[in-house]
Amino acid sequence: MWYAIIAEDLPDTLGKRLAARPAHLERLHALTEAGRLLLAGPLPAIDSPDPGPAGFAGSLIVAEFESLADAEAWAAADPYTAAGVYARVNVRPFRKTLP
Repeated sequence: MWYAIIAEDLPDTLGKRLAARPAHLERLHALTEAGRLLLAGPLPAIDSPDPGPAGFAGSLIVAEFESLADAEAWAAADPYTAAGVYARVNVRPFRKTLP
């Protein structure tokens, strides 16, 4: 089943986010290679595709996991969590309708 992982960044963590980004992307690439990633991306803190020093407000990942517990465990092991970027992470079942 698909699960939406919605994470909210702590304030002023752009430096931590950038430092942990390679490890974060490595995990997303692994999901992609396994055919389990629907979409992933950051949520800019301002209305701009490149927020510059304003940074990001969080992240959205929609990926396939065997269970909610598996999705939660995967999210808890994210390098952004370990680096202290995320204030909170919410994992919810997701039903893809379109396209």
